[in-house]
Amino acid sequence: MELSMAESYRGHIDRITYHNPENGYTIARLVAEGQREKITVVGAIASLEEGENVEVEGQWTNHAKYGRQFKIETYRLVYPTTLEGIKKYLGSGLIKGVGPVSAKRIVDHFGEETLDIIDANPQRLSEVPNLGAKRVDMIAEAWEDQRHVKDVMVFLQSHGITTGYAVKIFKQYGQEAIQKVRTNPYRLERDIRGIGFRIADRIAQNLGLGKDAPQRVQAGIRYLLNQAADDGHVFLPGGRQKPGQPGLIERAKDILEINAELIPPALEALRADDGVVTEALRYFLPPLYHAEVGVASSVRRLLRTPCEKLLDDSGSVEDDLKLAPTQQEAVDLAAAEKVMILTGGPGTGKTTVTKRILSCFEGGTLKVALCSPTGRASKRLGEATGREARTIHRLLEFQPGDGQFKKDYEDKLDVEALIVDEASMIDIVLMNALLRALPDTARLVLVGDVDQLPSVGPGNVLRDMINSGEVPVVRLTQIFRQEATSHIITNAHRINDGQMPLLDNRETRDFFFIEEKEPTRVVEVVEDLCARRLPAHGNYDARRDIQVLSPMYRGETGAVNINQRLQNKLNEGAHAFRHGGGEFRVGDKVMQVKNNYDKGVFNGDMGLVEHIDVDKQQLLVGFDASVEYDVADLDELTLAYAISTHRSQGSEFPVVILPLTTQHFVMLQRNLLYTAITRAKEMIVLVGTKQALGMAVQNNEVAERFTTLQQRLRGEVEEKVEVGQQLL
Repeated sequence: MELSMAESYRGHIDRITYHNPENGYTIARLVAEGQREKITVVGAIASLEEGENVEVEGQWTNHAKYGRQFKIETYRLVYPTTLEGIKKYLGSGLIKGVGPVSAKRIVDHFGEETLDIIDANPQRLSEVPNLGAKRVDMIAEAWEDQRHVKDVMVFLQSHGITTGYAVKIFKQYGQEAIQKVRTNPYRLERDIRGIGFRIADRIAQNLGLGKDAPQRVQAGIRYLLNQAADDGHVFLPGGRQKPGQPGLIERAKDILEINAELIPPALEALRADDGVVTEALRYFLPPLYHAEVGVASSVRRLLRTPCEKLLDDSGSVEDDLKLAPTQQEAVDLAAAEKVMILTGGPGTGKTTVTKRILSCFEGGTLKVALCSPTGRASKRLGEATGREARTIHRLLEFQPGDGQFKKDYEDKLDVEALIVDEASMIDIVLMNALLRALPDTARLVLVGDVDQLPSVGPGNVLRDMINSGEVPVVRLTQIFRQEATSHIITNAHRINDGQMPLLDNRETRDFFFIEEKEPTRVVEVVEDLCARRLPAHGNYDARRDIQVLSPMYRGETGAVNINQRLQNKLNEGAHAFRHGGGEFRVGDKVMQVKNNYDKGVFNGDMGLVEHIDVDKQQLLVGFDASVEYDVADLDELTLAYAISTHRSQGSEFPVVILPLTTQHFVMLQRNLLYTAITRAKEMIVLVGTKQALGMAVQNNEVAERFTTLQQRLRGEVEEKVEVGQQLL
């Protein structure tokens, strides 16, 4: 790759072809002053929107595949000077209240003085025909807000921060934003949702903060613990556990590129400031430590509180609930014990047993509540039992204003028995909140399939409780006659037992395998199944009934690429709103990827884009209710024609399509394949190779999560110790 001398260009962004919000890497087309052809610019650019004017400095490079590109080293935003540039700038959606049509009217009226007039006397906008007083006030307010934040944005953008985050920083810190960021940029990682250590570290390095600065080491440790929590761990051990599994000290030393001697003092400072909890050379983020200790304490509290054995006489009046011996054992256990776990795969009768346990509790005149971790799961539980079932958040009366549950240790639930479905999905923090609110005298029944993937959040609660040996458990294994004709169910059990599924498409109505070796052909077949074959075969709606699950996000057969392909195939030409390097269109299937308690939508909720208002910079998304999204919130949404198997937990879909290729080899695991197959209610179609399928079936290495819940339940955890030089 050849490098030329540094050059600079000024112009407007015509199109953004790619943007990675993680590191800011962007590929865009620049219409540069004095240049006939559009320039392809590449580099780390914090936030650009189409129509923005920039001045870029950098060097020309020759990419082996993509040809001549201009690699940006520095850039700054500038106001446009041409009429066309001003129109594009105003109409790009940067100013709330101004879209392409109103931008043209404004510029046609004021000409080259447009931006100066808006800046100095925005009320003159009322002179523009068909621009009402309400719209004028909206534009004036938006421009004033932008002017206040401009200095902050220019400062932050020069250090790699997106416009959306710049606004959040300004709202958090106000006029002190630049001073606070200069003093300690790592505070952003704690104070601003969405800004992690890497972004804060980039700012710190640009500001000249040394690699061995104490605040950097402390922030780096918290980053590693947060990253571990994202991977499902409750803590990180100090030292290496086994080959390929370094502990916190080694990880921090390598990632921060510092001497190991700097780490113990940083840990001690964090511990003293309640930033980290240390226990027997295990290192926890405080919320996770207190959650795990809390779950263990609550389970022991429930188990040691005596209860009366209930009489199960529901079978004599409910002939549809005839039980097999193991199922009856589960009901008897629930009638006799304070806490019990019911687990088993599909078709083994968990729902039947749950209904019988409910009848037993109600026959004993107990006040019973039913809940599940997700809206979809609670709806299914309610339909199966004929009783009200709520999400855990609704049951605990979540208060969006302060981010807390109303029902807690001080204000417990008014229940005498609680049945919790899809318990394998519940992470350690949510389980702690639920059990804290449960009265000592209440009974608890946890129902779930322990062989599915564990919770998306940290912990492995259901498995740890089962493995502890302290909680009574019944595992259902028998597939009942009415379910035995379903190849979805029989093949799910075969896979769980380490056997290849039956793949004869002529003998099944619900489990199909289409062999395709080339990834390109796999994607083409998935497209055709969604757009043509399945809707024609079973009158399935491509958005509401069919769900593509991919083991991975990246790659040709990953969820990101399939989403783009299906968006173009199923929703071409719809009214669109560009955001970063992608876009949302009216009618798009989308998923919420972060808990947003203010909006009342949670990680994994799926909906359809109902309306787009470009002028107001808003999207309306229909979940159970319609929810508004401003442009700053759009990082919480993603296209959901295809989603990862992990994000499908707790949901069921009429039809599931699962691409399986050796491109996914890192994620080809038995429990992932098992989980994907059990998401399908009526039909599943696997598209890929038998080799990839075989790799998944044979790989039963469940990724280890660092937790101590089962040891706590058994009373085996050592007392906390202070951090010290012995770590080294």
